[in-house]
Amino acid sequence: MNQEENYLVRKSDGKEEYFSFQKLYNSLINSNASIDQAKGIVDELKVKIHEGISTNKIHSMAFRMLKKQSLRSASCYYLKKGIMELGPTGYPFETFISELFHAEGYTSERSILLKGKCVNHEIDVIAKKANEMMIMECKYKNIAGVPVDVKVPLYIHSRFQDVLDNGLMQLPFTEFKGWIVTNSRFTEDAISFSKCKEIHLLSWDYPLQSSLKKRIDDLNLYPITCLTTITNNEKKWFLSKNIVLVKDIVEKENILTKAGINSKRKSKILDEAINLINTQNCI
Repeated sequence: MNQEENYLVRKSDGKEEYFSFQKLYNSLINSNASIDQAKGIVDELKVKIHEGISTNKIHSMAFRMLKKQSLRSASCYYLKKGIMELGPTGYPFETFISELFHAEGYTSERSILLKGKCVNHEIDVIAKKANEMMIMECKYKNIAGVPVDVKVPLYIHSRFQDVLDNGLMQLPFTEFKGWIVTNSRFTEDAISFSKCKEIHLLSWDYPLQSSLKKRIDDLNLYPITCLTTITNNEKKWFLSKNIVLVKDIVEKENILTKAGINSKRKSKILDEAINLINTQNCI
């Protein structure tokens, strides 16, 4: 599909770039939109966007168009923004990451206090399997385009090292890994330093073969915030009750009743939720 890229648009970080209709088309296809749906949305947007428009505005328009045609595809398309809505604090994001590693076969805990050699450290997520222990620092961003820079792994490395220097974690665990997890991205310096110090990084699209979005897709473990049939206030209510996964409302339908959702909307929400978690290769 060839589309001209002749509109300068504003990215979320304020920088300007030429908008790629091809990338938009690909993202729609990757969200399980049909070829006809993706082409139709791109063609409609070609006559609606203008010089200087924000990429957020363009993607919001594309989302609304897709939602009218397929709720399942719209949910997939909304996934990245849905992860960003696991806020305004970072606690729901930490819970989501804990659930993600639990689904990968680890026992996981959140907000654990570990004693270092010098001071105590509150660890966002701890995941364990056999003789392996992973301690994770979660860096949640609710503003698009804000990366995690090298200052974070510099600081986190000293915390991880203090925990190791205590010596209390040597048994029964023989394999120890420190992680930094974000819904944003890492700068090149942050990646270089972390590789040097053997800190594992996980972001929306890094590392390529096991990124956050790839893990979510492989496990069909989607955040409740990517559902298109619930309101923003309802999303906040679910998060306040520590309900972060789409599968939670499928497995416990009474949660929707407790949220004050009537039977007609309840049925619509469940249809979207079931279709989403049964979707293969959402992104």
